[in-house]
Amino acid sequence: MPGPRLAHNVFFKLTDNAPARVQELVDACKKYLNVQPGIVFFAAGSLCAELDRPVNDRDWDVGLHLVFVDKAAHDAYQEDATHDRFIAENKANWAAVRVFDSLV
Repeated sequence: MPGPRLAHNVFFKLTDNAPARVQELVDACKKYLNVQPGIVFFAAGSLCAELDRPVNDRDWDVGLHLVFVDKAAHDAYQEDATHDRFIAENKANWAAVRVFDSLV
C-alpha cells in the first residue's frame, strides 16, 4: 500500500488585488506550477466572494492547491527551476504568502 500523499496549499494575499492582477497570478500558477513530476492534483483560483460565513478566512486573493504522490515529489518541486521562475516573476506583488502542508 502506498504511503500518504502530501497536500500543499498556498494562499497569496496580493499588494495589488485588482481582478486583472489576480488573474495574472492564477495564470502564472497554471503556467509554472503544474509541470513538475509527481503531481496528482493541481488547482489554482481566486477567492470565492459568495462564501462569506464567519468561519471563512478571507484574507487572501489566490489559492494554489497541489497534491503530490509523496514528500519526495514535493521536495523536488520546491527545487524545480520553473518554481523558482514563478517566484521571481510574481513575488513583487505578494503582500503575504501562507503555506499549509498536510499528509493526506
